[in-house]
Amino acid sequence: MKAIGIILAGGNNDGRLGALTEQRASAALPIGSCYRAIDFTLSNMSNSGIGKVAVLTQYNSRSLRDHLTSSKWWDFGRKQGGLFVFTPYTSSTGNDWFRGTADSIYQNMTYLMRSNEEYVVIASGDSIYKMDYRDAVNYHIQKGADITVVYQNMEGRDLSYFGIMQLDEEQRLLGFEEKPEQAQTSSASLGIYIISRKLLIELLQKVVPQGGYGLVKDIIIPFRSSLKIYGYEFKGYWSTIGTSVSDYFATNMDFLKKEVRDIFVRQYPFIETKPKDEPPAKYNAGAEVSDTIVGSGAIFNGKVEHSVVFRKVYTAEDSVVRNSILMEGTRIGKGCVIENAILDKDVEISDGQRVIGKSMQEPVVLKKGTKL
Repeated sequence: MKAIGIILAGGNNDGRLGALTEQRASAALPIGSCYRAIDFTLSNMSNSGIGKVAVLTQYNSRSLRDHLTSSKWWDFGRKQGGLFVFTPYTSSTGNDWFRGTADSIYQNMTYLMRSNEEYVVIASGDSIYKMDYRDAVNYHIQKGADITVVYQNMEGRDLSYFGIMQLDEEQRLLGFEEKPEQAQTSSASLGIYIISRKLLIELLQKVVPQGGYGLVKDIIIPFRSSLKIYGYEFKGYWSTIGTSVSDYFATNMDFLKKEVRDIFVRQYPFIETKPKDEPPAKYNAGAEVSDTIVGSGAIFNGKVEHSVVFRKVYTAEDSVVRNSILMEGTRIGKGCVIENAILDKDVEISDGQRVIGKSMQEPVVLKKGTKL
């Protein structure tokens, strides 16, 4: 496909994810026992035939950059194109932090200038879905659109975290509300945009020097009348982890549903990730593990049910884990009870401790490296 990709992985999220993003970008958050959030957008780009992708990151980017050290896992290890990771420019005279989504692309304008592809697919790095962007690009071409915004009908969901679109019968954009208290429609933008490379350069050069730093606030909303902006409806599974801790928890728990899990691991093309060389999980005598997805290298001695367990987790005898997420290297002592909880990487729980959240909608979070 004659398109390049841009993945927005700034990672700040205004503190909505609390301790989970104190030391990592939201795009680097673990998902479904073996993935990172960015794996889904990266795989979508590769599976859609996009061979040149830029990842724009800023806050707490070390773990994300480590994950992207080798691009071959997503088939970006190539002479032409490939994977590019951009961070804000720093020099002896200062640094230029990205001031918004439009500004982050503007500061890396050479990526656009040195490309020859006709279209640009822009997507966020913290959404969980599988999509062939070729369908959206073909729709964009058929409509003769200047910009296409991918959206989903989210009737019945909390829409206060989303950009809400008003569309006419032809799917042309009439209005766009950013995070409204009372939404007029249920057509929520998924943060995926299709635009021609030349038009994107032209718009960025027009708005950013004038203090317009956001793609939505300073391009889509002001130009909705003068440009032909259309909505493209995506009807597949889609979830975001960047809005709240409860959404991150719920997205991981979705992987316990066979119909959701199969989308990513059993239906071609698959979602790829950077592999880890660990032995298979080990279930010792007395271990009871049910309704749980398990990462490699985990060792179980206690009871675990309805949970997501990542690699190298250890649970001791007589321990009970329910409705929880245990990240890499977590160790649970003897006789512990863990329920409605998110235990970040390398958390250690000593014998006899109880860590219980209010509910699955309000899980308790122990930050990375906590020793209890």
